[in-house]
Amino acid sequence: MDPQQVLAPATATGLPDSGGDLPGRVEVRGIDHILDAERHGRPRELFWVWFAAQITYLYFVLGGVILLLGLTLWQSVLVIVVGNLYWVGVGVLAVSGPPSGTPSVVVTRAMYGVRGNRPLSAGIGWLVAIAYEAVNLALGALAGFALADHLGLSVSGPVKVAVLLVTAVLTFSVSVYGHATIVRISPYCTAVLAAVMVLLAVFVLREADTGYVPEAPLHGGDLLATLSVGVAIIAAVPLSWANGADYARYLPRTVSMPRVLSYTALGGFLPAVGLGILGILAGTRIDMGDPQGNLAEIVPGWFYPLFLFVIVFSSITNNILTAYSSGLCLQSMGLKVSRARSVFLDAALSMALAAYALFVNDFTDSLSRALELTVVVLAPSMALYVADIVLRRNRYDGVALHDETPTGRFWYRGGFNIAGTAALAVGTFGTVLCVNTTDFQGPLSGALAGGDVSFLVGPVLTVAVYAALWRWSEGRHA
Repeated sequence: MDPQQVLAPATATGLPDSGGDLPGRVEVRGIDHILDAERHGRPRELFWVWFAAQITYLYFVLGGVILLLGLTLWQSVLVIVVGNLYWVGVGVLAVSGPPSGTPSVVVTRAMYGVRGNRPLSAGIGWLVAIAYEAVNLALGALAGFALADHLGLSVSGPVKVAVLLVTAVLTFSVSVYGHATIVRISPYCTAVLAAVMVLLAVFVLREADTGYVPEAPLHGGDLLATLSVGVAIIAAVPLSWANGADYARYLPRTVSMPRVLSYTALGGFLPAVGLGILGILAGTRIDMGDPQGNLAEIVPGWFYPLFLFVIVFSSITNNILTAYSSGLCLQSMGLKVSRARSVFLDAALSMALAAYALFVNDFTDSLSRALELTVVVLAPSMALYVADIVLRRNRYDGVALHDETPTGRFWYRGGFNIAGTAALAVGTFGTVLCVNTTDFQGPLSGALAGGDVSFLVGPVLTVAVYAALWRWSEGRHA
């Protein structure tokens, strides 16, 4: 008998204990290792978890943004599809969950070392998550204000505060309850959001100009540069989800890894592509510079409040996963609190940031523009994670990953893995050279007439350096 099964008590039914991972109950586990006897679930659950979180207004807006770059309809569709292929990377990261029984921010100790992992994986991941939580809360609250106004309510200060609080409470309550509750409600959230989005698709398709071409079509170098910028914009979203193992770690280690990969990847890819294309089609008829306001021109009056509701609801479903993983990041950084309490801490900070953006100083746009630059780290870090999974053949020892002592397997030298740290540094430097965002353009991007190939150069450099150093590093510290 597996010694881990002995450690897990049986329930009254004779079945292995779930370890406290039950719908409607606060999840007991945080970043700690999930015993084999506590594993449960099937890979197809991952599809609904990711699908529900990605039926979000953001992708609709991004579709319109790509069209505004000056591309034709079909060129824009190509950009949406290619950029979202990075969801395959999220799927690859998810396969590290079942063998390790730990979240992604613990698995990455194998790449950076115990100490290096705190700032380079958990720290960066937490900062990005908090920023996205604040932006999502602010955007959801703004849609809530518009919905209240549409329903004839006076959108006063107290009403705005109430909308923000309700949005936050619904988001963070589910994140506090944790994994099993998220898995249970995801199919229902998907059904509600998908139903409204199907209606939106009917109205948009009815009005769309499928023969749309811009007034001044792009050609040659300008076209290639614009296509690369568009792909970089779209790829930035899946690259921000470097937490695939968080929702797969409860699955039995014997599950099919191709299924884990495919259900995770498709759960993100399908809604992202579908809503992105819908945003492109809407952009052929309305100004997507203000889609929330201008969409009323092509949808019936009765549907518009439903659309505003979806914006609010989708900001909640997207933030549920973000807040859950950001709590795990805090624990992995060394904060000695339970997972539930770490979510409360994240909630307080992201609510404060969102409130400041809404009521004191509108910095939501500035924060969104700052998030554009996160690709310089996120692209190399995802590539490094994928490379490590391949090089180790996805063989992770969850118990060893939790050994934070100097004699532990993943302490390396002084708590840092030189191979992973060097690879991330080189990849990030290469990405900076090639990136082209609203506020910063790398020198190589300038040489390419504004083209942005950071999403290719950074990962390639990272993988090359890590592969070259990996065997030396592992052999030295074996």
